Amino acid sequence: MTEDQDDKPETAREQDIQAVSRTAQILGLFGPETPELSVAEATRRLGLKRTTVHRYFSSMISSGLLERVEESALVRPGRSILQLGSFMLGQQRIMQMAPAYLRELALEIKVSTVLSLWGASGPVVSLVEEADHPTLVTVRVGSQLALNSSQAKVFLAFLPDQFHADRLTGSLPEPQRTDVRSRIATIRQAGMSSDVNHRGICILAAPVFAASGICATIAAVGTERMLPAALDSREATALKAACKRLTKEMGGTWPEPGEE
Repeated sequence: MTEDQDDKPETAREQDIQAVSRTAQILGLFGPETPELSVAEATRRLGLKRTTVHRYFSSMISSGLLERVEESALVRPGRSILQLGSFMLGQQRIMQMAPAYLRELALEIKVSTVLSLWGASGPVVSLVEEADHPTLVTVRVGSQLALNSSQAKVFLAFLPDQFHADRLTGSLPEPQRTDVRSRIATIRQAGMSSDVNHRGICILAAPVFAASGICATIAAVGTERMLPAALDSREATALKAACKRLTKEMGGTWPEPGEE
């Protein structure tokens, strides 16, 4: 976005910052009382030149941040903004609902339970419910999990954009890449993942779905003696059942094997 000569920032960096700031200002004009907006109204409320606002509108329409209202000169928030809003509302909702499920599951299977959400490039641990057990195995909230982690493989198996999943796994070195891709296919059929790491820690993980697709994973974490790795174990069955109940509450649908 190029500014008018009389209000052009001194440096390219300042220009970028100003562009972001003005884009945010324009988006901030929308609300329950202003679902649609004209160039004239935005010009008046922001105190900018009409040509400047028009340029921002055009650029934001091209990028999907805004869209034109049919048969009018008005604009409204575009698909990208609506998708982001839906995603954020879904994250807030899962964070409100999940704690009760994590507590109930941890009490039932006697190991720590972990909720992970998808971050910029992989799962991020967002909630942890520690088990009341003499041997405590836990994960720190905020931890970024590797793409070959049990939770990541569940996300990769059920991401709506499988091209994106392929790009992510393509960044892994061999033989890790081939192993992860092979495991993803198995997880898609089984509906969950089971891994035992080099320290003898077992991680069972299963997906939670919202209306838009996978929104989280829940994992059970414990030593091999505390947590069987078998997918038909009592603990694995309880984990999958909890994820299915939370999926239903989130308005999602648990996919049948081979459906993805």
